[in-house]
Amino acid sequence: MRVIAEKAKGRSVRRFLWIAGIAVIVAAGIILWRRAEVAPRVASQAPPIPVTVAMAERRDVPILLQGLGTVQASNTIAVHSQIDGKLQSVNFIEGQEVHKGDTLAIIDPRSLQAALDQAKAKKAEDQAQLIAAQKDLDRFTTLANKAFETRQNLDNQQGKVDQIKATIEADQAAIDNAQTQLSYATITAPIDGRVGFRQVDAGNIIHANDQNPLTVLTQIRPVVATFTLPQKNLTDVRESMLRGTVPVHAFDQDNKNELAAGELMLVDNQIDQTTSTIRLKASFANNDDRLWPGEFVHLRVEVDTRKGAVTVPPVALQRGPQGYYAWVIKTDNTAEQRPIEASPVNDEVAIVTKGLAPEERVVVNGQYRLQAGSRVDAKTEVAANASGKPS
Repeated sequence: MRVIAEKAKGRSVRRFLWIAGIAVIVAAGIILWRRAEVAPRVASQAPPIPVTVAMAERRDVPILLQGLGTVQASNTIAVHSQIDGKLQSVNFIEGQEVHKGDTLAIIDPRSLQAALDQAKAKKAEDQAQLIAAQKDLDRFTTLANKAFETRQNLDNQQGKVDQIKATIEADQAAIDNAQTQLSYATITAPIDGRVGFRQVDAGNIIHANDQNPLTVLTQIRPVVATFTLPQKNLTDVRESMLRGTVPVHAFDQDNKNELAAGELMLVDNQIDQTTSTIRLKASFANNDDRLWPGEFVHLRVEVDTRKGAVTVPPVALQRGPQGYYAWVIKTDNTAEQRPIEASPVNDEVAIVTKGLAPEERVVVNGQYRLQAGSRVDAKTEVAANASGKPS
């Protein structure tokens, strides 16, 4: 009987363990099922992702070609003396703006004035001789008409008068030359412009063949800029020139601040085969002197204007294996990854040709956290900046 009782007790223990195992398995299954049921609900209640958005806009966009160039003065003149002499005075201040005809310097004119006076005196002497010879000719003519004088003497006197007249013409030429030499003693500005450094001081002897000029005069109103563009842009530039004036904008070395606006003057008559580029020249009025000869500038040539294009900030464009895409915020404030066709124009504008409609919102900051269907807290850039300011 004792053996039977022990066997019954063993069966009871095994049954209990088997039931307890089943209960544990069932409990674990219920826990896993409840977690799986709660997980989507918890996920759906995740806080929205903060992003900055911008609105796709329809507007006219200028198509710009960019190149690096150098500013050049429209005229550069090295001011030299045309005569030898002592520099009596320098009548300009370095860096001064002068006008055509202004006196820049004076060379001692005394010897030149004396030569002019001498030439004038010589002419006066010859004119007196001409008067006397002309009176003698009149007398010879009267006597010859009455047969009291030979024809030969009359002709000789006529020759003497003609000779003195020729001498007077030579005297006048000498006077003109002396006046010209005297005018060289006063060095004047041949054009409007700005003078540079003074190379010779008053009191020095200067010569017409000196290597160093007195100063260099540059005309910077207007001013020109020469620059290059890739050869592939030649057709666009020429077609734009055929349509009319081609605007050109000059920017500083950082390519951020516009310095001046002008127009394209010409395209060089040949392509540089070593660099496959074309050289161009643009003109700027430069009334405010913001462009300076020798300055490096960025030039933007406006070859066309795209009318009514859909535009977004370039930072909204993301590049994937199939090309560009953008995160678009739908009306229910969820994110959608949408493939688009676009081309950046500059640092501020990109033109979208397919995949986006005007007034749709695109994400410009915070894209790295987004997934398809993510709920977002969308703010414009202005609102985002305002909320980020310290109170």
